[in-house]
Amino acid sequence: MAGIRLRGITKRYGSTTVLEGMDLDVEDGEFLVLLGPSGCGKTTLLRILAGLVTPSRGRVEIGEEDVTELSARKRDIAMVFQSYALYPHLTVARNLGFGLSVRRTGRDVIERKVKDVAAQLRLTALLARRPRELSGGQRQRVAVGRAMVRDPKVFLMDEPLSNLDAQLRHATRLELSALHRQLGTTFVYVTHDQVEAMTMGTRIALLDNGRLEQIGTPEEIYDEPASSFVAGFMGAPPMNLLDAELVERDGVIHAVADGLDARLWEGRTAPRRVMLGVRPEHLVPVEDGADVLLHGTVAAVENLGSEEIAVVRTGAGAVSVRRPRPLGLRPGDEVALAAPTSRLHLFSAETTRRLVWVPDAADADAADVGTGSAGAPHAVASARGSRTRVAQPA
Repeated sequence: MAGIRLRGITKRYGSTTVLEGMDLDVEDGEFLVLLGPSGCGKTTLLRILAGLVTPSRGRVEIGEEDVTELSARKRDIAMVFQSYALYPHLTVARNLGFGLSVRRTGRDVIERKVKDVAAQLRLTALLARRPRELSGGQRQRVAVGRAMVRDPKVFLMDEPLSNLDAQLRHATRLELSALHRQLGTTFVYVTHDQVEAMTMGTRIALLDNGRLEQIGTPEEIYDEPASSFVAGFMGAPPMNLLDAELVERDGVIHAVADGLDARLWEGRTAPRRVMLGVRPEHLVPVEDGADVLLHGTVAAVENLGSEEIAVVRTGAGAVSVRRPRPLGLRPGDEVALAAPTSRLHLFSAETTRRLVWVPDAADADAADVGTGSAGAPHAVASARGSRTRVAQPA
């Protein structure tokens, strides 16, 4: 087992930058998920870890060793590909033991390791079959088993479930999570599927345009998104994001826009453009009154079985409401929506980073608050931390 350290990883293809200055630590024995949209650089980063791609700049360490210049075969890692990459003419047993046979491992050792791994992955009854005789889930287990027999320091997985149907993906997610707990080995797993990331990862590293947007536990990524990109990427439907302005009324800070009035905190602030975020499950239809956050008209309602999702058009923009069924709304209904203040999120309109209110600027850490002029909120962007701060002016 081994941890991983990436320092300043940059990859360019001509004038195109795929990764820019990536710093990332993977703890020994953790299950880290590299998550992001297509083209964000996550597979390139995984292939740099594997030694299949050479970085333009930066350093890769596995354990205590700098492996930046080492070839893939010398890094003591195992990679599971999206396509499984099984040899169609070999039996399951020979596929499992192929990597060891190439290294001229003794036959007795190969047979013992293949037998042990097959038992762990419930493949014993399939050892004499060939890949064409296996289901997609069985092929995936063989691909994982072929990596396991080598007892590597690190497992790298590149969207290994993308070829499976929804039901099989669910079952295989559970198997891989259980396998990680059993082995205690470092896993780095690439996916664009946030469900896989949320259910499998001990931590998630969310990438966008070759940069690390945020790293944290699934709960931290979902509950305290570091930027409006993270907020808009995570969740189904994702967080509602509305352009608004911070204003002060009688010593209370409000975020306001057409059809939107969110009472936030007691305090003082200079007017500032922000984005207000609220997750669909935190919006609740209410009677019109002082606690209303939004007014709008129901445009559509989707039935998901146990839940319903309503799309509500407001002056500030369309929002989604996700609640247990029956929601009690129909297209055309006028509706007032509320949400607890603790469930509202603010993001800078300029930097897109998360903002957190600091009641007393004198108590705020100067390094976090920044050096902006008094009378305006300050924010500092950080991929590792989910919070920046809005300082109350003196």
